[in-house]
Amino acid sequence: MIPFDPGSYTDLFSEYTELRIQENRSLNVTIVNGDVTGNSRSSESGVSARTFSKGLWGFASSPIIDDENIRKVIRAATRNSQFLAGKENRAGYILPSSPGRSSEDFSTKKNRLSQKELIEFMMEIDGRIEGKCDRVVSRTSVLKLLDMEKSLVTSDGSSVYSMVPRSIIYISLSTEYKSKPVQLFDVYGGLGQFEDLFSTPEVLFGKLDEHYEHLIKKAEGVYPESGMKQCILDADLAGILSHEAIGHTTEADFVRGGSAAGDYMDQQVASPLVTLVDFANSALGKTCPVPVYIDDEGTVAEDAVIIENGILKRFMHNKESAAYFNARPTGNARAYRFSDEPVIRMRNTAILPGKSKLEDMIASVDDGYYLMKPSDGQADSTSEFMFGVVQGYEIKKGRLGRAIRDTTISGVAFDMLKTVTAVSDDMKWSNGGMCGKKQPISVGLGGPAIKCKINIGGK
Repeated sequence: MIPFDPGSYTDLFSEYTELRIQENRSLNVTIVNGDVTGNSRSSESGVSARTFSKGLWGFASSPIIDDENIRKVIRAATRNSQFLAGKENRAGYILPSSPGRSSEDFSTKKNRLSQKELIEFMMEIDGRIEGKCDRVVSRTSVLKLLDMEKSLVTSDGSSVYSMVPRSIIYISLSTEYKSKPVQLFDVYGGLGQFEDLFSTPEVLFGKLDEHYEHLIKKAEGVYPESGMKQCILDADLAGILSHEAIGHTTEADFVRGGSAAGDYMDQQVASPLVTLVDFANSALGKTCPVPVYIDDEGTVAEDAVIIENGILKRFMHNKESAAYFNARPTGNARAYRFSDEPVIRMRNTAILPGKSKLEDMIASVDDGYYLMKPSDGQADSTSEFMFGVVQGYEIKKGRLGRAIRDTTISGVAFDMLKTVTAVSDDMKWSNGGMCGKKQPISVGLGGPAIKCKINIGGK
């Protein structure tokens, strides 16, 4: 728990100031073929201050949280901003203010499991796979727990406490087909502490059986035909596309750096069926995987409607970019460690559900593919992307056919989204990965399935 209240130090603020005390607690367990190959627990904590003087920032941090160091950090950050302001005076550059107060604690009310009990839990999952999945030749199970606890005050009146946990189990299974390895992974969990998400190993058994079934179908599957194809991207793929290829290009710092989105404001960049939102903390009445109520600059977080009915409408902002673009800050400034400065980050990025049923979308495709799970990929500031696809199926005459082997999809997102002709009426989320922009941080990805034309790779 955070031992000091940063609110008791506001009398030391002589410039615009953000004072944050933070602790990240991590636990990782890895089991490979029945052997525990990774078993660690760590905690990283400290205090940081950021000040703004005549248009320039100063920052300082310390891993020691006590009264003396908190005072030192505030003084050092203030000196830093004032020193820089003496070299380059940007007086008149005024930060917008949208302060708020919140206290959000997602800690479990249940008794916490010991590390030994967590290992036993994971070993039971491994044993289930070994006993039931006779064609698996290699199996890896990874447990990753992360608790991010923050306390923040700002000189413009914000006071924030949050404890946001994430609990993730990764399962990777491998088999062989005609002497060649075939692999498929899946991710389980999300927002919450372990005890709230995984009451017993049995809650995962049905999903593990589905995972194994997909693996065997993939092993016996075919490579897709390459070229521009009619495809249905399930939520995981639509989500990573929304995040990587659209979301990053519409982060205001990237826009200032020359991303393609800067030329498209108020223009059509997608089908009228597409509305894409970076949700702050809740979507369609449910809490998002990464709920942000007030960001790490003390700004009240609000949903950023990036694309509305196909038209690019908004960028994601921190205070500085909002001042530059004469816009309202959206509460997108986030920091991963105590020693990191907040930068513009997505929170929970997704296309809004439409009106189509997934089964009807599949039935409408004569010759194409249903693409389900992505692997690594990349996108650049033009919205050009390439993502791996590790799970999918043929669609032949409106029916799912053979599973497909690993492939890729590529294109320019702002062009591809114009080909969307259907959006499913459901909504699914995932937050198993970490976004790596300058500093890692958890994000929510998801949405409905979308029907579109996309370039798919072959063998």
